[in-house]
Amino acid sequence: MITPASGALLIAEPFLKDPNFSRSVIFLCEHLTQGSFGLVINKPLKITLNQVIDSITDCTATIYYGGPVQLDTIHFLHQLPHLIPGSTKVADGIYWGGEFETVVQLINNKKIDLTRIQFYLGYSGWEEGQLQQEVYECKSWLAVAASDAFIFHKNQHKSVWADALTHLGGEYEQLKNYPIDPQLN
Repeated sequence: MITPASGALLIAEPFLKDPNFSRSVIFLCEHLTQGSFGLVINKPLKITLNQVIDSITDCTATIYYGGPVQLDTIHFLHQLPHLIPGSTKVADGIYWGGEFETVVQLINNKKIDLTRIQFYLGYSGWEEGQLQQEVYECKSWLAVAASDAFIFHKNQHKSVWADALTHLGGEYEQLKNYPIDPQLN
């Protein structure tokens, strides 16, 4: 386990009761003294990009639930900084944002590899000190180094939470087998 930082993954502990984050994995795009910003990477929605963005005509890329904050905003992670100006490198092989109008043009002209970009509706945010409290005092999250394989995995929503715990190994690997509600066991 590592200290939360930009470019880290936050893995929800197995008994986290908040339905927004149950068995979630969050990629921290920004972790500053005044607060943190992240995207849930393993909760696909039943809507596609062309259903949300009118100017995109023929793109059925899945949109993921980024978190409960500002559900009227679109965010994206990608591996295409050479195509998308204004991108911010967050970790090796992982870039956040950039010029969205360029992304729309690339999609409409079929000049973008959709396996190298993920879209998110809303985001997850923490105020100053809140994330540290949730990690260290409440034990709600485990922080680990991110890998682009977790974010751009084609079946991430099915296994990324368990795969991230397996990646941690040791006592953490066993957490993936815990029931959501131990009282029902």
